[in-house]
Formats: sequence, C-alpha cells, structure tokens
Amino acid sequence: MNATGFAVENNLIRSTTMSSRRLRQAYLTEVKFECLRALRAPAFAIPFLLLPTVLYVLFGVLLAGSMSKGDLTVAKIMFANWAVFGVMGPGMFGFGMFVAAEREQGLLTLKRALPMPPAAYLLSKMVMAMLFTGIVMITLMIAAVVIGHPGLSAGQYAGISLVDMLGSLPFCAIGLFIGTRASAKAAPAFANLAYLPFMHLGGLFYPLPRSVQPLEFASPAFYLDKLGLRVAGALSLDQLATGAAGPSSHGGPVVYVTVLAAVTILFTALAIRRLRRVG
Repeated sequence: MNATGFAVENNLIRSTTMSSRRLRQAYLTEVKFECLRALRAPAFAIPFLLLPTVLYVLFGVLLAGSMSKGDLTVAKIMFANWAVFGVMGPGMFGFGMFVAAEREQGLLTLKRALPMPPAAYLLSKMVMAMLFTGIVMITLMIAAVVIGHPGLSAGQYAGISLVDMLGSLPFCAIGLFIGTRASAKAAPAFANLAYLPFMHLGGLFYPLPRSVQPLEFASPAFYLDKLGLRVAGALSLDQLATGAAGPSSHGGPVVYVTVLAAVTILFTALAIRRLRRVG
C-alpha cells in the first residue's frame, strides 16, 4: 500500500471516530436539554416530585401507621405501594403531554430535518422520566428512613428503586402512545383516564372487592406493585386482609416481568407506527 492509501485509510478512521463522537454528543445534548426543560416546568416538576412523598407521609405513614399500630408488614406494603404511585406519573404525563404539544407545534417535523439521530428524541424523554422516578425514589426513601421506619435493608431499598425505575417504562410507552394520538389540550385528560384506573385497579391503596378483582390484571401497576412487594418481603394487601401467607395466586416474577415488557413493547410499537405514518 502506498502513501496515498495510508492517508485515505487514516482519514476514514478519523472520520468514523468523529462521527461516533458527534453521535454520542447528539444523544447527550438531547438528554440534557430534555431533563432541564422538564425540571424547569413547575406545573410538571412540582406535582410529580413532591406529591408522592407528601401523600406517602400523610397516608402511608401517619394514617396507616396509627391504624396498624406500627406493624412492619403494613409499613413495607405502604412504602412499596406509594413507590409505584410515584413512578407512574412522570412516564405517562411526561411523554403524553410533551409529545402531544411538540407534535402539534411542528417540533417533531423540525427534528426530522435536523442532523440528529432519530432515536435521540425518544431516548431523551425516557431518560427524563427515569430521572424523575429516581428523584421520587430518593425522596421516598428519605421519608421512609426518617419517618416511616418500614424496616427495610439497604439492599431492599436499592432493589425496590431499581424495579420501580425500570417498571416506569410501560407507563412511558402508554404515555407515548397517548401523545402520538391526542392533541396538546386533550393529552392530559386522556393520560388521567388511564392513570387513575391503573392506580386504583392496581390495588395500591386498598384491597379490591372480589367482584372487581378480575379487572386488576388490566393494570400494569398491579404487576409492578407485586414485584416491589416481593423485593420488600411483604404480603400483598389481599393476603393481609385474608390472613393468607402463601405465595400469590397471580403468578411469579417471571409473569410480572413478561406482562410489563409486553405492555412496553406493544405501546411503543403502536406509537412509533403512528409517528411514521402521521407524525
């Protein structure tokens, strides 16, 4: 190989290196500004960062603690349940409202014309939602250690946090699906129409009546809550109410993870299909 060949090869290697560096920088830049925008939006940041901790202290610690007389099982259940409540909102509303507004304003069309990776848009919003869930989990853990005293070990706190942060992905997918189909004004209403039934059918705050229990399988929160309760080593609310200490009749962790993954894949695929066809 002559000198010209070496020069061409070196230029190609340098070009590839610069391309990968610019690609990484594009992802990081999009993630950075998406997180900053969400944190600087008081109407979005304040409710989803503060409300879960405030409600957990009021109802999960003070009210439930006084009724259960300091039962550690109840304290563990309350922490796991309110953690699921805290991670549902950022994904559903963060994707639902932001994607709907940006699609209506033509920002998605503009981003397609920019020299940026197509996946950077969705990845940045996913990281933003997981950042919010991480902050929520930190504040909940501080409140639990200082006030709640559920008797969880550091490993259990870390396990529940990891499960719930990854478990926020199905709600991100549902929010993305809503954002691709609803207008900016209608997206919050549609997100609430999904958020509230998921929350109550998941059995996060009270055991469901037997006549309604078959509907709990339609809520991703139900499966995520079961995973959190297993990590916490706590009985589920229906087991606590009936006094049963045996394994859950709703399947094991493999079933829960499979359902949550299926929900994530299904709604993400439907949303991406919608974006490709309509924008």
